[in-house]
Amino acid sequence: MKLFLHYVFDRWMQTHYPGVPFERYADDGICHCKTLAQAQQLRAALEARFAECHLELHPQKTRVVYCKDDDRRGTYPEHSFDFLGYTFRPRRSMNRSGKLFVSFAPAVSDKAAKAMRQRMRRWKLHLRNDLGLQEVAQWTRPVLLGWVRYYGRFFPSALHRALRTLNRFLVRWARRKYQRLRGHEMRAWDWLNELRAREPSLFAHWRLAATVGR
Repeated sequence: MKLFLHYVFDRWMQTHYPGVPFERYADDGICHCKTLAQAQQLRAALEARFAECHLELHPQKTRVVYCKDDDRRGTYPEHSFDFLGYTFRPRRSMNRSGKLFVSFAPAVSDKAAKAMRQRMRRWKLHLRNDLGLQEVAQWTRPVLLGWVRYYGRFFPSALHRALRTLNRFLVRWARRKYQRLRGHEMRAWDWLNELRAREPSLFAHWRLAATVGR
């Protein structure tokens, strides 16, 4: 399919729409049009091109999206899209001088965040009292590092919200592991925040925020 789309889409775009930049990964792609008219015309042309090759565009995924920000202040029903685990949409940002502005930027998507939380729940970390703290950290580190390195590049605060699930499981683990914390949820959260302050690199996602929260 990848090689087929190289000829069906990539080469065709380069020949017929050389002024429209695009990205494609597997069967997902983005085309950057300058006007609504250009986007609508390109969509119609792509539908015809895919039909010629006995394919069709995905009816739900194929959309015209307006990349609204401080420089593009128009209105359009669609102003966000998902691509490669990120959601691109208007977001409040801060420039180097500390001034707030609206940018059209990516952050981890809700779908990707949900998948992360489901995977962390499947670990059943709070039941692994057979493991010590360092063993828990080593066990989770490869997956956490992968998430942080991929999704933490843009708007890491969004990723931090998704990974707070692990902090809650660490608190539950500690309350079962250490007798002094049993029956004391607030004390367990204090323990986790103190641990994070002493060893901020113990869990990869801790670098995303100043505290582990509650």
